[in-house]
Amino acid sequence: MPVLVGKKAPSFTAKAVVANTIIEGFSLDQFLGKKYVIFFFYPKDFTFVCPTELHRFQEEIEEFESRDVAVVGCSTDSEFSHWAWLQTPKAKGGIEGVTYPLVADVNKTISDAYDVLAGDYDIDENGTLVVRGELVAYRGLFLIDREGIVRHQVVNDMPLGRSIREALRLVDALQHFEQFGEVCPMDWNRGDKAMTPDHEGVSGYLAN
Repeated sequence: MPVLVGKKAPSFTAKAVVANTIIEGFSLDQFLGKKYVIFFFYPKDFTFVCPTELHRFQEEIEEFESRDVAVVGCSTDSEFSHWAWLQTPKAKGGIEGVTYPLVADVNKTISDAYDVLAGDYDIDENGTLVVRGELVAYRGLFLIDREGIVRHQVVNDMPLGRSIREALRLVDALQHFEQFGEVCPMDWNRGDKAMTPDHEGVSGYLAN
């Protein structure tokens, strides 16, 4: 699996759905120079683990927005599937009330570019497309800075739900480093002590 950390996030243009609206030509490039981005992939609409994550992102959306972070979801479902899921109440397994964009990666090119596409495909000697497994996205998550550089990535297998609070913690750590030049040790949370390298390369703790 290629590591995208430290590299430019793969650019794309695709259809997306925001609440009741289907958007043509959606791109993360709109956030360059303006916002950080949490770009996350999930396997399928109308499933079991996925809505728990999407609802949790929505519950924390004000926290992300207060940090100038745009949250964007993506799966290999169509824009019509996204739209239908967004119209379905939570009590019936839907994600009604989710306000951030959901990208439709029906051609699977975005999942492939971010290297989160499960399954495999090839062309046989007869020129026929051969698919092994199911071509859907793993639970990938990418923290992209305002310059469009990936600063964090994590990929979970499909049965393993993510911690949305951990994504928020990593945003805090990145922004703390950018503002103060201090690095953040294990389990660091906003308000905790951070660290700064001294001139000999030995890290010492400093209070925020």
